[in-house]
Amino acid sequence: MTMLSPKKRLEVLDALRRGTVPQDGLDVLAVGLDRFRAPMDQDLQRTSQGSCGFKAIRGEYGCGKTFFSRWLQQEARRMNFATAEVQISETETPLHKLETVYRRMLERLATSSTRSGAFRGIIDSWFFALEEDVLSAGNIDDSDEQALLQATSELMEKRLGTISDKAPSFSAALRAYRECLAEGETAMAEGLIAWLSGQPNVAAAVKKRANIKGDVDHFAALSFLQGLLAVMKDSGHPGLLLVLDEVETLQRVRGDIREKALNALRQLIDELDAGRFPGLYLVITGTPSFFDGPQGLKKLPPLAQRLQTDFDTDSQFDNPRAPQIRLSPFNLDMMIEVGGKVRDLFADGSSASERIRKVADDALIRSLAEGVSGSLGGKTGIAPRIFLKKLVADLLDRIELHEAFDPRKDYRLTIREGELSTEERNSMPANSIENISLEL
Repeated sequence: MTMLSPKKRLEVLDALRRGTVPQDGLDVLAVGLDRFRAPMDQDLQRTSQGSCGFKAIRGEYGCGKTFFSRWLQQEARRMNFATAEVQISETETPLHKLETVYRRMLERLATSSTRSGAFRGIIDSWFFALEEDVLSAGNIDDSDEQALLQATSELMEKRLGTISDKAPSFSAALRAYRECLAEGETAMAEGLIAWLSGQPNVAAAVKKRANIKGDVDHFAALSFLQGLLAVMKDSGHPGLLLVLDEVETLQRVRGDIREKALNALRQLIDELDAGRFPGLYLVITGTPSFFDGPQGLKKLPPLAQRLQTDFDTDSQFDNPRAPQIRLSPFNLDMMIEVGGKVRDLFADGSSASERIRKVADDALIRSLAEGVSGSLGGKTGIAPRIFLKKLVADLLDRIELHEAFDPRKDYRLTIREGELSTEERNSMPANSIENISLEL
């Protein structure tokens, strides 16, 4: 098992107590992902060398799409990629408004050293790298701040190259940001970073300082993404892994909005195919109904054709290099395996390690897994979330905190309607949202 720091261990366990997917440390929980590791690493390696990449992850609720995407983000950050995860929603992040997707992406931008909001740090690292390149040429004295600022700005324009031709406001805002920092205009610099991040309602005085107008719109967002990738490359990040999560929500929006969103997705994929975004690896996640159903990709045949993947053969022969990959539902053995991993992770940092391993043995974990899946109509595929929540909060915590606690005598599995998601609630047999005995 991969060793985690005490801080990350607690973060993982806290997320499981809440019934959510941890942000980091996912290697210690991963089950059944080994077949994807090598192909995804190869994709990321090619992307880091200037290519573009795309992958669609499909699976029913509970199959681990969010877990997989966060595991992939973790792998990418180990390769020094920047990552961002954006949840698509009709109201907050509509896919057809790429300027909103761009803004959410920068709000959630992460690196190996920064959990979120890493955009300004990347920009500052870039300017530092430019200054180092200027000084290493030996033509500028590091005590001549004005000459250094001018030379850095000129090198910035040269590095952005064709990006400046297509989105001159991107380089103009960066230049003004650098000047504001040099002149101690902190508030103005922060305003320019906000504008570059796609934030609306930036003060007119801030825009005037950089001689820019308006807000970042749909088309500017794509050009700004190009600029961002160029900046990342120069600041030591070989690429960006962008996850668009829950794209199946497009099936529930108004017809004209769905058509615009699907067209925006097609545009993004076509731009990747054309190599317009070197260093970008785009991942989308969705349910099979989105990829195959009448209200999903089939509404835009050209997009459906691009993502068409054969899943008629046995899943053991799936091709992880295809545009789509499918995640299989959890079965009982997988639940027990991940339960054992969580038990060991919990015990590794506990003063009651020996007691935890003894009391929460494999037999107890199996009984809990069977009890939870049974209460959800025997559908183990949607049971992992509630199973792990019960394991950590109801059993492991109590075993550690109360020496007299014996789950075989003192615990009764209870699943209530309020702690279930809509999908979990719908899977329960009629009139079964009551206390459920756990036979041990």
